[in-house]
Amino acid sequence: MRIHNLYTDDKGESHFRDIEVDWAEERRGSRLSKRLPATGIIFRETKSDNTVDWHTAPRKQYIVNLQSGVKITASDGESRIIGQGEVLLVEDTHGKGHLSEGLEGLRRSLFIPVD
Repeated sequence: MRIHNLYTDDKGESHFRDIEVDWAEERRGSRLSKRLPATGIIFRETKSDNTVDWHTAPRKQYIVNLQSGVKITASDGESRIIGQGEVLLVEDTHGKGHLSEGLEGLRRSLFIPVD
């Protein structure tokens, strides 16, 4: 399972990389990761025409798209569409940040802070 990760380097530039989930156990036909830290859950609805200029993430958090997706552009120029059902770990809490561009339809997502 792949998780998109948006992070900041030591020069303040944001970049994407992929993180693969490490499976810790198998049982009853399922694979499970180890338990990861989280400090809450935030439900969010975003209009499809919502575009946010350069900004940093307010905190380190997972974002899980439940409905629709979003186009994210890192400051290094790479863009990714994070689709419905995909997971993004944002860690660019300082530096140049990223752009967010809504796609078609109302976007529903979960924010899961980890700080």
